[in-house]
Amino acid sequence: MLWLMKPETVPEKIFVMFLAIALFALVMGIVLAVVDRPRLPKWVPVVGYLGPAVLLITFGLLWPGLLTIKQSFFDHQNIQFVGLDNYVRIFTDTLFLTVLRNTFFWVLIVPIGATVLGLIYAVLVDRTPFEKLAKTLIFLPMAISMVGASIIWKFMYEYKPEGVNQIGLINQIVVMFGGEPQQFLLAPPQNTFMLIIVMIWIQAGFAMTVLSAAIKAIPDEIIEAAKVDGATGMRLFWWVTIPSVRPAIIVVLTTIAMGTLKAFDIVYTMTGGQFDTSVIANEFYTQSFTQDQPNIGAALAVLLFIIVTPIIVYNVRQMRISEGER
Repeated sequence: MLWLMKPETVPEKIFVMFLAIALFALVMGIVLAVVDRPRLPKWVPVVGYLGPAVLLITFGLLWPGLLTIKQSFFDHQNIQFVGLDNYVRIFTDTLFLTVLRNTFFWVLIVPIGATVLGLIYAVLVDRTPFEKLAKTLIFLPMAISMVGASIIWKFMYEYKPEGVNQIGLINQIVVMFGGEPQQFLLAPPQNTFMLIIVMIWIQAGFAMTVLSAAIKAIPDEIIEAAKVDGATGMRLFWWVTIPSVRPAIIVVLTTIAMGTLKAFDIVYTMTGGQFDTSVIANEFYTQSFTQDQPNIGAALAVLLFIIVTPIIVYNVRQMRISEGER
């Protein structure tokens, strides 16, 4: 019966999959059958509904997280305690310094770029005859997986030697204007910015959707009063629109920043983290599963958690303030 824990053949894997589904259905059926019975103490349905979720969070999130923190203080064999050596290596090794630099660029440029683009787009198409179509077009990248978007843009950046027909749109445009085709994904640090463009392209739709809803929520009385006072065009945008949607802008910025910190698919699909393009999430995978350095991978994971935690706290705080203002 050991094959149930580690199935190898296709029939064994299929059997284990259906067995897991059946066990899940059985457990949920028992829970629902018990908690729906009348005349039970209040704590029974509470435990019945929240118990499975608490167990899953504990053993699927908290416990692995604690093990990861523990492993970050040991060697790659998880035997000898090395203290902060893994963290010292991250902040001193040239490779990891490049990773941290790239991550900084991503977190700085992607949220600002996507938010600015989404805000300008939302303002320009607001209440226009083609508003729905325009919003659909910019939101479409959100419906594409990160891997799919990466493959699309990899073709966009495709390079062929000079004199050969270019199949990449960007290089074709360069050649049309008399330039030489460029290997956009090979030359650092420009290749990092080329990857960042892909993330901005994906996240701009999210920013536009949230900010468009916030703009539409601005009371008409405020807009009319501002116009009576002589505020039009850019003055109306800077002094009325932006202050009114400030809470939404903060939520969009912090949400995109959190997603950007976890960026993995784009880097892995387009460059594999090579040519000085790796970021923390990608390097965590590389060190843990390719370089046989799970201790370094664990330290990178802990570092990522430390970085993202203040952003989450700030985001939640701003959302509560926003709800309180309402």
